[in-house]
Amino acid sequence: MLKFCSLYSGSSGNSLFVETPNAKILIDAGVSTKKIETALNDLEVDIHDIDAVLVTHEHSDHVKGLGTLAKKFNIPIYANQETWDAMPEIAEKVQLENQNLYKPNEKFDIGDLKVFPFSIPHDAANPCGFNLFCGNQKISIATDLGHMDYELIKYLEESQFILLEANYDPNILKCSRYPYPLKQRIAGPNGHLSNEMAGKTISYLLKSGLNKVMLGHLSKENNFPELAYQTVIDELCNCNFNENHFSLSVASRLAPSSVVNIEG
Repeated sequence: MLKFCSLYSGSSGNSLFVETPNAKILIDAGVSTKKIETALNDLEVDIHDIDAVLVTHEHSDHVKGLGTLAKKFNIPIYANQETWDAMPEIAEKVQLENQNLYKPNEKFDIGDLKVFPFSIPHDAANPCGFNLFCGNQKISIATDLGHMDYELIKYLEESQFILLEANYDPNILKCSRYPYPLKQRIAGPNGHLSNEMAGKTISYLLKSGLNKVMLGHLSKENNFPELAYQTVIDELCNCNFNENHFSLSVASRLAPSSVVNIEG
């Protein structure tokens, strides 16, 4: 069985927890070590039992607490070379034996968890999402996506669960206080994914076995959880989805989500 929990998800900081019978990992550490430790305690997970941290990319809302976490608890960190190069101050805090490399499109194992990193369109050094496998179960992590294309869809197909970005609503973004260049960046091809595009993506993936989705990385300024949820539901209604066989939730910015169990 795979277990997933979003500890924190949003523009103010991201960290995710995944557990299998023989592995416990974090994906990103974009909040303080204290916050991560508190969230894990809420799940009755000892932070000393974390086997690794996977890093999607070097932006501060994904790595803010990474150096302290690795140094304090001696946790192995996995990132690709370009990401390590883009965060030298954090790399200095991580012992050399805990600095591990992965390459996009090359699988690696952590205990009984198989990890497949894939490239994503975002304005970072070499940003990645992840497919995670345990037995015949597959889940996917895909946030910080400037756009969705056929290649990304292929990586996400046959996932039973996905944490998928629903970062902004275009109308709210248009009227927000953000300066125009930042608005262009968010809505651009290497920025973030809108609620509507998240809904269209989920609708397409339903036919490949997707039955649980958590929307993540919502903008504090340009979105609302209720709006993201309803926008996706509206898109799903257009394809006559079966609500009795599908679960949709929204990750909180400030607190752990409920634990999602993915069974074979």
